[in-house]
Amino acid sequence: MKLNRLGTVSWEDSQLLYHAQPRLGREGLNLLSPGSPYFCLGYFQDAEQEVDVEYCREHSIPIFRREVGGGAVYLDGEQLFYQLIIHRDNPLAPASRDAFYRKFLQAPIAAYRALGIPAEYKPVNDILANGRKISGNGVGEIGEYIVFVGNLIVDFDYETMTRVLKVPDEKFRDKIFTTLQSNLTTIRRELGAAPARDELWDLMAAKFSEVLGPMEVEATIDPDWRAETDRLAQTMLRDDWTYRSRRGSGQRAVRIRSGVNVQHKVFKAPGGLIRATVEVEDGVIVSVALSGDFFFYPAEALTDLEAALTGVLLDDVEQTVARFYESRSIESPGITPADIAQTIR
Repeated sequence: MKLNRLGTVSWEDSQLLYHAQPRLGREGLNLLSPGSPYFCLGYFQDAEQEVDVEYCREHSIPIFRREVGGGAVYLDGEQLFYQLIIHRDNPLAPASRDAFYRKFLQAPIAAYRALGIPAEYKPVNDILANGRKISGNGVGEIGEYIVFVGNLIVDFDYETMTRVLKVPDEKFRDKIFTTLQSNLTTIRRELGAAPARDELWDLMAAKFSEVLGPMEVEATIDPDWRAETDRLAQTMLRDDWTYRSRRGSGQRAVRIRSGVNVQHKVFKAPGGLIRATVEVEDGVIVSVALSGDFFFYPAEALTDLEAALTGVLLDDVEQTVARFYESRSIESPGITPADIAQTIR
């Protein structure tokens, strides 16, 4: 496996490079940082529901939708990314997502501890230090490959993160700001200063090598990798990819006529926020759209679940979802069929 120590790259490359590797049939570990800030959406999220799009446009903050689940986050050069691309049949890759997180989060946890920061694993996919989140992580599937992405947070722009989120009013925004400061920490905040960047890269390379074994180090993007990255840019930087909608909304219900309602529900499960837009006629689901900041594997099966729920009685939702999970071997860490059913009902 190759260790690609790429340093600072364009914000576009900081996402597109790891999306390209599975399509090229390449395993590898990337260590890099974006050269400029941007806002990154989880695969199942709706941009219009999560982001103040106009503010981002006015302040030239790009928005990118990744093929990995989870929540929206503000990213910049003060975050050091690690991106592991590994074939699902590789003996190093645990079968379950929970086990995958537990194994590979050992590396950043060990790196933080080597710096003197008391990091610990918090299921499903976080690293905490002194009770505060200090690393965000996600796992997705692209073709036959598992993609694991995360970061060491050297510093964090709490104000911009709070400003780009879409919120109902400024009072709510102020609450998010204070809550974010109370629950998200950084290397600089914990230590009072940040180590040299090369020291952090060396530390991450060493700790991942303890988990993955020796790796061949590369520092450049070869022509084939560049060509595939540029090809993906033609799709993944387009508005119709970024702003595609699953019709999520805030929690409310609209009566169309007697027995017919369109319901917009939101439920916070341990594994993330679930949004459901449901059309119901006489207690039967006519259509349903699910979105949110959760993880769901395989990702394309979420659309099949929506189809499987069409024509189902509201009383039978949980059993239907449970059968679907079993038949399709669905994994959704922190999200159960009961959580989805509760959201819909």
